[in-house]
Amino acid sequence: MEDKIYHLSTCDTNRKILAEVKPGKKVKQINIKENNISEEDLDYVAEQLGGYEQVFSRKAQKYRKLGLHERELSEQEIKQLILEEYTFLKRPVSIINGKAFAGYTKEMVEGLKAELHAKKK
Repeated sequence: MEDKIYHLSTCDTNRKILAEVKPGKKVKQINIKENNISEEDLDYVAEQLGGYEQVFSRKAQKYRKLGLHERELSEQEIKQLILEEYTFLKRPVSIINGKAFAGYTKEMVEGLKAELHAKKK
């Protein structure tokens, strides 16, 4: 699987993370506003991280606007929301050396950085 990072180019946090982890030219960087995550990659990341909930952003403005905070969402509904609207994807989402990362916690950034700079097997 190709190494890639799905991010939002207009997001200051995403730009800061990319500057910190220094992905290099071999990692495909995909602006989700132009090309949302593919269903295949979303399925892969969700499987790696323990479900679609792990890559779903409840911070998206549309989350409250659509009243989604008022009900339980199934994994299938979450998957569909992410595929239909890039804003629901927790960002950045990365697949590096077959390992998946999502969000911007300190642990995720450190893990992503370590994986990006590890020797390829």
